[in-house]
Amino acid sequence: MSRRKIAHRFRGFLPVVIDVETAGFNCQTDALLELAAIEVDYDENNRLVTTNTHHYHIEPFPGANLEPSALSFLGVDPGHPFRFAVAEKDALGDLFDHINIAIKTHHCQRAILVGHNAFFDLTFLQAATERCGLKNSPFHRFTTLDTASLGALIYGQTVLARALKAAHIPFDSKQAHSALYDTEATAQLFCKIVNAWDEISPRTQNL
Repeated sequence: MSRRKIAHRFRGFLPVVIDVETAGFNCQTDALLELAAIEVDYDENNRLVTTNTHHYHIEPFPGANLEPSALSFLGVDPGHPFRFAVAEKDALGDLFDHINIAIKTHHCQRAILVGHNAFFDLTFLQAATERCGLKNSPFHRFTTLDTASLGALIYGQTVLARALKAAHIPFDSKQAHSALYDTEATAQLFCKIVNAWDEISPRTQNL
């Protein structure tokens, strides 16, 4: 059995699962505090699995709004030295380097953001990219793969915790709202949905 090519399965796109934690809901004014990204690929059994993980605690950009209610909800002190936070530009530059290498390795054209309510993550990523003056983001400008929509289709659930429960994927609510933990959970959900569909769809089996 030949190993499936991820570029063939997703029309030349490389799915990258992303979650962000922020100090509010406005991507233009509120700080980006944490970013996690997980790559996926097909294994030797042609099952979609998680591969490389990238995780950053991020310093609020100069003049950023830090909504007290958001910080309390996340339990984050943005200035705490043990966060080992880095500047937005350093975090995004490092992430983009890794993703561009993966795009070339898999012979893809561009990365596509996978997220739970993915538009939120994409807008914060794009706003930070623009603030930092970074050119040529590897991510598609407007297309995403949203596990909230996929969860509604497959499991009748749009809330991440409920979709995970329906998919029989363990989820610890005490660890939720950490970008890394939520990205890991979202990546597991995405892989399970894609693998389940591949098993029943003759068209994707031949990709």
